Amino acid sequence: MGKKALSAALLATAMLTVAGCSGGSGNADPNETAVAPVNPDSVSGDITVLTNRTDLVQDGTMKKYAAEFNKTYPDVKVEFEGITDYEGEVKIRMNTENYGDVLLIPSSVSKGDYPTFFAPLGSTGTMKDTYRFTDRTDVDGKVYGIATFGTANGFVYNKPLWKKAGIIDWPTTPEQFLDDLEKIRDETGATPYYTNFKDGWPLGDQWTNGVGSVSCDTQASDKLAAMDEPWGKATDLHMLDTLLHDIVDRELSEKDPTTTNWESSKTLLAKGEVGSMLLGNWSVSQMRAAAEKAGRNPDDIGFMPVPFQKNGQFCATLVSDYQQAVNIHSDNKGAARAWIDWFTEKSGYSAKEGVVSALLKEPLPKTLREYADNDVKLVERSERKTAEVNAIDDASEIGINAQDYRRKLVDIARGAQEGSLQDYFGELNKRWSEARRTAGS
Repeated sequence: MGKKALSAALLATAMLTVAGCSGGSGNADPNETAVAPVNPDSVSGDITVLTNRTDLVQDGTMKKYAAEFNKTYPDVKVEFEGITDYEGEVKIRMNTENYGDVLLIPSSVSKGDYPTFFAPLGSTGTMKDTYRFTDRTDVDGKVYGIATFGTANGFVYNKPLWKKAGIIDWPTTPEQFLDDLEKIRDETGATPYYTNFKDGWPLGDQWTNGVGSVSCDTQASDKLAAMDEPWGKATDLHMLDTLLHDIVDRELSEKDPTTTNWESSKTLLAKGEVGSMLLGNWSVSQMRAAAEKAGRNPDDIGFMPVPFQKNGQFCATLVSDYQQAVNIHSDNKGAARAWIDWFTEKSGYSAKEGVVSALLKEPLPKTLREYADNDVKLVERSERKTAEVNAIDDASEIGINAQDYRRKLVDIARGAQEGSLQDYFGELNKRWSEARRTAGS
């Protein structure tokens, strides 16, 4: 598409030709709530659903979901658009009114801006009794997104590879984890850890979602709004980012991070050529599917908590993944809301993918069985002050849920950029503290 040659404005214009949105007419009421339809026969129209699951679009899985949806809503036509660089492309498209009818809220959109881009779905007071994570998209008592699913953080890993290296128990400290990765490298020749540096997104909120798992604190993310030094000694961000730095610094990751590939990484881990990756438990099902495709045992794929303990116990944050929202400009808000409700409540997607359902009534998935068996405490992280944290983050231009600041961290660790870890933490703390004053916190 020639992204480097196009300005952001020109690319945004070009994107209008890529996918149609029924909300581009300008006739929609921006104050209209996307109400859940009572009578399916009263709902009709064409809707476009944007998704980051390009694999499920390409293999026809999403079409199968749409076919099931049409058994209840026969007069709604659903089209899907799978976007590889979801964050980058959708952020640009949101400069227009053309960003689908249903979309996943990009992490780069500040919580305080949700009412500008998305239709309200209902009152928080009512919806919190049905759905998890409603505080994630709550703005002034209204919910603007329903979680696609919830995810617990941790390391997806290849069990036989760790066993081959002589490792039996989960590491309980960062030092022990690093020593275990060295054993994998030295005893098996495999790549102990895979950063997915090139695709980038695994270095963003996949790591930041761990805030709260180190301290075992449900308020850990909210507390960032009142902190001048989020990377100060012993903070969650300090501990997590130090671990990433040290993995790369001790040459325990891939030799050339600029050549990584997300889709290939699944097969590499499934075959035991890669030892581990920090992701949500949503990744377990994908890795097991890759193992089965490669002729390996899906049960070879395990999931362990980050190597920190509080009072002798592992903790893992339970957070919302992407939230499904309705474009405020959509002309078919009822049909868009019907899709979100059906996909959340009736599709069976969460169970199939092995993730935590947004519905409170649903049990935890089988992919977290190891956590349950080993008494890992799940910490459902508060998002009450996310808007304040986002405002500070925006003013600091750090991007704690994006990939660039950790890419620089990796580059420092591998010697591709000058500097030290502590100097970089000092820079980040300075930018954050100055942004707190600018943002009025």
